[in-house]
Amino acid sequence: MSLRERRQMNLFKLPNKKKKLEENISQELKVRNNDPTKQDYFGYLIPKPEKPDLVNLSDAITKKTMSPVDLIAPSQIEVDFDYFKINDIYFRTLYISGYPRFVSPGWLNPIINFDHSLDISFFIYPVEGQDVLNELRRKITEMEAELSTDIQRGKIANPVTEAKLEDAKIIQGLLIKGAERFFQFSFYITIPATSKEELDSVTKGVESALGSILISANHAILDMEKAFLATAPFGRDTLLITRNMDTTSLATTFPFTTAELSSNRGVLYGINSQNDSFIIFDRFELENGNMVVFATSGAGKSFFVKLESVRSLIVGTEVIVIDPENEYKALAEAVGGEYIVFSASSPSKINPFDLSQIYTEGEDQLGLKILTLHSLFKIVMGNISPIQEALLDRALINAYRAKGITQDPETQKLEPPLIEDLYKALIGMETENALDLAARIEKFVKGSYVGVFDHQTNINIQNPYTVFSVRDVEDAIRPVVMFIILDYIWTKVRRDIKRRLLIVDEAWHMMKYQDSAQFMWSIAKRARKYYLGLTTITQDVEDFLNHDIGKAVVTNAAMRLLLKQSPAAIDKISEVFYLSQGERQLLLAADVGEGILFAGPHHAPIRVVASPEEYAFVTTKPQDMEQMKNQTTQVNSEQIAVASANIK
Repeated sequence: MSLRERRQMNLFKLPNKKKKLEENISQELKVRNNDPTKQDYFGYLIPKPEKPDLVNLSDAITKKTMSPVDLIAPSQIEVDFDYFKINDIYFRTLYISGYPRFVSPGWLNPIINFDHSLDISFFIYPVEGQDVLNELRRKITEMEAELSTDIQRGKIANPVTEAKLEDAKIIQGLLIKGAERFFQFSFYITIPATSKEELDSVTKGVESALGSILISANHAILDMEKAFLATAPFGRDTLLITRNMDTTSLATTFPFTTAELSSNRGVLYGINSQNDSFIIFDRFELENGNMVVFATSGAGKSFFVKLESVRSLIVGTEVIVIDPENEYKALAEAVGGEYIVFSASSPSKINPFDLSQIYTEGEDQLGLKILTLHSLFKIVMGNISPIQEALLDRALINAYRAKGITQDPETQKLEPPLIEDLYKALIGMETENALDLAARIEKFVKGSYVGVFDHQTNINIQNPYTVFSVRDVEDAIRPVVMFIILDYIWTKVRRDIKRRLLIVDEAWHMMKYQDSAQFMWSIAKRARKYYLGLTTITQDVEDFLNHDIGKAVVTNAAMRLLLKQSPAAIDKISEVFYLSQGERQLLLAADVGEGILFAGPHHAPIRVVASPEEYAFVTTKPQDMEQMKNQTTQVNSEQIAVASANIK
């Protein structure tokens, strides 16, 4: 047999020899593990150490029966080719060996949010810039020479080499300008498991998750002990498997890409779209309880607010709603709330001249009420001159004085005047300016708007869920009516302090006039002192934010919800809320009930969800309403048929 043939025979035998050697070693290890007196290959006895059971840790420390190292040391450690076992827990470490050419911020989300406990370690080593430039220059020369040689030989240039050359030149230019720095980056993942089967299953899942973002991971075979120490909290890179990265690429590895908005108590607001965690917290634990909701029509803003309001009842929060479109009627009936219809012909009346009947030392309640009435009548009367404003102030004081009400707190418990008394006070002045003012409010006294607010207040908020409906109020005076209702609610809030939510739907009505917007802002600014959370909802984002007061209301809200936005409004929204490009795209492409929730300094993507029972009385979709109506009709027909059969 020739030398070449003998070598080939030996090559075929090598795998069999290696396999046989591994079997012998494995068998020897098993025997040594089972027999504590088994001799090793050098003839020494190898006793199998066993850690005694710790009955009482404090006694062991006090009596010093064991050293601190022995106290915290595991009972046994087993090092295998592909795993590391401590007591009954298996560990396997993967090192990242290959990265895609391009990555985006948050590319580690599949691993950070993996549905299993993982120990992840990053090691970052700065590299001297000159050394990197020298190495890049050499690599660029080599790649250019390779491409030039291929072209001279008539071959097609290697596209991989061309891509590498392009990247190298870009990095070289950035390093020379000082726009980038260079680093070496190590990335290790250790997987714990309670069994070998679970370890293999979880490992495949991690490898699949990494493969989905074009990242290659290898097992640290024959180095499992060092690999385990690399992910232990010692700050030691015992493997030293690195990858070159520039500053921009390294920044994308920042692991904290998702925000958790969850606490032990509060209200369920929705589900975090990034990691499917619950968004649960108490808005009154933030710096204030105010919230603004911005979205296009049909994006689910009222749906969200209704869910929050009904869930807030569970934690003992009283809810008051100003409803411009009768959207809260079914919800109020479902929770046993009070639904108050406000219009000229309705029996429910509010007198805007009501006093709070709260005496605070150093505070003039009558003066504050007159200032509020100034704002109200500026909306009613329109622009007035300084002379007319002075006459209005005098007429208001005279109207209260005619009822015996002065700055004395005892007199403020008397019956307050009506708008008719103000009208008579203006007429009695007999001046041209006063008569002009009287003419402007005459329609509310004996004109087309009579009955809107020319009666004494006959309602009292006692129900924990109260809704004021203003759908039947004409658009021309809707801001006036909403102002009156808000003022009445604010008086009630100050009189009886308790945990409350005030929901103002379609708040853009209040932004149409400077005085009503200012009143809205004063409530938002002072609500925290009276345990009140103000929720402002609007679909007319630009009109709301074009006012400085509208921006101030947003700034004073600790919670902000942005649902789907229109392309026309996204620029304004981005400017006010400092949205990134990705967040802009999320809001433009969001489905119904999806958006971004800001809570204090944190924010997270949210998906609003409801149970079937909640959905039934929260939804306002016409198709859902029609379907439920048909089902109710069908059930009623069946009940009538059964009753008729029983009678027969």
